[in-house]
Amino acid sequence: MMKAKYLILLSLLALSIQSASGEFMTAGVVAVGSAITAGFFAGFNVINCIFSECCDDKWISTNFTDLSLTMRSKLYGQHLVTEPVVKHLKGHARENPSKALALSFHGLTGTGKNYVSRIVAEKMFRKGMKSKYVHLISATKEFPHSEMISFYKDKLRDIIERAVKECPRSLIVIDEMDKMPPGVIDTIKPYLDFYEELGGVDYRKSTFFFLSNTAGTDIAERTIKYWSEGIPRENIRLKEMEEVIRLPALNVKESGLWHSELITKNLISSYIPFLPLERKHVKQCIRDGLVQRGFYSTESVIPDSKVQEIADELQYYPQDLNVFSSTGCKRILEKIDFVMEQI
Repeated sequence: MMKAKYLILLSLLALSIQSASGEFMTAGVVAVGSAITAGFFAGFNVINCIFSECCDDKWISTNFTDLSLTMRSKLYGQHLVTEPVVKHLKGHARENPSKALALSFHGLTGTGKNYVSRIVAEKMFRKGMKSKYVHLISATKEFPHSEMISFYKDKLRDIIERAVKECPRSLIVIDEMDKMPPGVIDTIKPYLDFYEELGGVDYRKSTFFFLSNTAGTDIAERTIKYWSEGIPRENIRLKEMEEVIRLPALNVKESGLWHSELITKNLISSYIPFLPLERKHVKQCIRDGLVQRGFYSTESVIPDSKVQEIADELQYYPQDLNVFSSTGCKRILEKIDFVMEQI
């Protein structure tokens, strides 16, 4: 395939050289030569995008029905995540969005924030998380020192401007937002605002995910309250949880969004709550993990006793009830390896 690619490119180059050869004595001939050259480069780009990732519909497109089905079948216990995320992404995919999409994911560790980001990337980009248009920024890695805020602002601004200039439909995921020094995130305010362009660049088609543990405890407490009152978790509504999230995000200094204009200027499209996972949800993750690790096939009947054995290796809370997983589904694969390892 690569050989064929280069043969085509050489043919185009030969045609361009042949057409442009000779002494151009008139402006008309020069214009023709310029047109041929422009055509050559256009042809080069078209062919190049057949073999290499480009910022076009061939490499970036979303089947929202497939995205919804995947999230519903693989994301357990998170009814407040699937529908809002898919709806926001679908609405933002319209030809002329009014602003960049900014979704703020909140919840305790292991509840699925990174997992959802990965699913979305895989459904939007042919190369998934390996796409050069998907940018995962770890706050603890990129912005570890609180005394370097000015430098970090310039660094974050440079990352975003480079990303969106290369591809207006870039997905930018900022993980561990609660570890980011306060004030740094406000650097991106102009890129999330309702501007048609900044510096000749249109940022409105880009998508931002902010991942944070901020308000995770508040979300968990509200979920436990529903459970203790015998109210199904499915009765929890997004509007209620958005308020549970918004106040800590704005007022807790360790949130990364502390006093942020992204909140006060209403530039965050939606706050997405990830509820703590119950033991039954953890068991569903264990079954998926056993298949993923190759211990069982998708057609196999996985023994409940084996799932229970692995589930018992994890910690749960509250201590007197042991209903909710302390680490969600985060440590399941290593626990599967531990239990299934044959000595």
